[in-house]
Amino acid sequence: MTPEQLAAARDRTVEDVIGGGLRVLFCGINPGLMSAYTGHHFARPGNRFWPALHASGFTARRMAPAEQREVLALGLGITNLAGRATARADELTADELVAGGRLLTAKVGQHRPAWLAVLGVTAYRVAFGDRHAQVGPQERTIGGTRIWVLPSPSGLNAHWSPATLAEEFGRLRAAAFTPRSV
Repeated sequence: MTPEQLAAARDRTVEDVIGGGLRVLFCGINPGLMSAYTGHHFARPGNRFWPALHASGFTARRMAPAEQREVLALGLGITNLAGRATARADELTADELVAGGRLLTAKVGQHRPAWLAVLGVTAYRVAFGDRHAQVGPQERTIGGTRIWVLPSPSGLNAHWSPATLAEEFGRLRAAAFTPRSV
């Protein structure tokens, strides 16, 4: 792919990988240019989503972005908070994130996953008006869907190492696949 082709992917969208009966719906901030170019979520080689998904036990092997539809059979889905592709998430406006939060709420209401995992605490804070949210499970729910905020897996997020990112993904996996007592 050429720099021109990558630049032409700006503002494109990437189709959701979503269905009914999901245990976890992962929600990225927005597609990067590589994802928009390929049509696959978390497609940039430096993105740590797919390695963290595997290292945390969600998948038996490290999947490639082109295999994204296979996660549906595992009870997982993928969507984005804001639809338009940018080179960096900080190119999005607060209004776009708030509007994305409303659309995401409707999407969760329609598909009713057990858990919504928002990948990016700052984006979550803006989208849902929760200035004090931290990484981990949230008190807020959307209907019966519980929410877990995960760190952004972007290679630009230097605050979380691959190991600590996988550990946090693993905490969600344990919560999502452990039966709740009534």
